[in-house]
Amino acid sequence: MTTTAGQLIGYARVSTDDQEAQLQHDALTVAGCARIFTDKASGKNTDRAELTAALDYLRPGDTLCVWKLDRFARSLIDLVTLVDSLAARGVGFKVLTGALASIDPNTPDGRLMLQVVGAMAEFERSLIKDRTRAGLDAARAQGRTGGRPAVMDADKLAAAKARRAKGESVTAIAKALGVSRATLYRALGDSQ
Repeated sequence: MTTTAGQLIGYARVSTDDQEAQLQHDALTVAGCARIFTDKASGKNTDRAELTAALDYLRPGDTLCVWKLDRFARSLIDLVTLVDSLAARGVGFKVLTGALASIDPNTPDGRLMLQVVGAMAEFERSLIKDRTRAGLDAARAQGRTGGRPAVMDADKLAAAKARRAKGESVTAIAKALGVSRATLYRALGDSQ
């Protein structure tokens, strides 16, 4: 399907498979996007197939529309590079929410605002990353570790080994212990 000049084309992104892009889709649909491309990938992931597809799909006169700036670019350099490449192709760029919602990035003032907001977003991500790392280091120094608690404790592992030695199937053992077969296979594999 070929896009005709002047269409809004939407791009949405969520960071994990557990997240839903419905809020972004709704906003992009209300804005009038003819087509919406959606990635389920971390912003730091450089392989965003749907963003690549959206960029390939755009034609001169079209406008790429995103719900929020942080759903589009990973860094200030990434943001400026993407917006510059769109402008060079005669494609507009529009942000629906946040500080850039009323800014035209094709004007000098708009470009300045785009760079300032992009730099602030990158700075905030760096602060969050540093605070998270410091918190994890402090917790580790106090003997605490993060993550999910282990499902297989020493007692369950001993019971699983005993049942397996008697010839019981992994499926039956996993059901009796209330764990998944994958968890049981991992635990038995690690202990052998």
